[in-house]
Amino acid sequence: MKDQKIKKLYYSISEVSRITSLKAYVLRYWETEFSELRPKKNRAGNRTYSLDDIKLIFLIKRLLYDDKYTIEGARQRLQQLRHVGEQMNLSFEQLRRDDLIIDLKKDLRELLGILNHSTNEKDTKSG
Repeated sequence: MKDQKIKKLYYSISEVSRITSLKAYVLRYWETEFSELRPKKNRAGNRTYSLDDIKLIFLIKRLLYDDKYTIEGARQRLQQLRHVGEQMNLSFEQLRRDDLIIDLKKDLRELLGILNHSTNEKDTKSG
């Protein structure tokens, strides 16, 4: 009998980078811009991210990339969400799923644009 996925308590920056589809330098930069994002460091000085840290990263990513907030605007929105307690109501799985859906929609829009552009080129060449 196999155990279902065992969640880790802490994740390295490379694991978080892979999970969130963000570059490590972006994660490090966000630490300087968002006081809420403060992953612990282990004895070797490497960042160790908790699930709450990753949830926060997904939320920041959504605010900046999808909702188009500025960094200052995202900071203010995070404070509002923390005050209401809304941020912690979202599960890690839900945030990850939402992030994947947003990425898929973006990819599909790009693909549709390529197809439309290709169709338009064929029409102008044949016409």
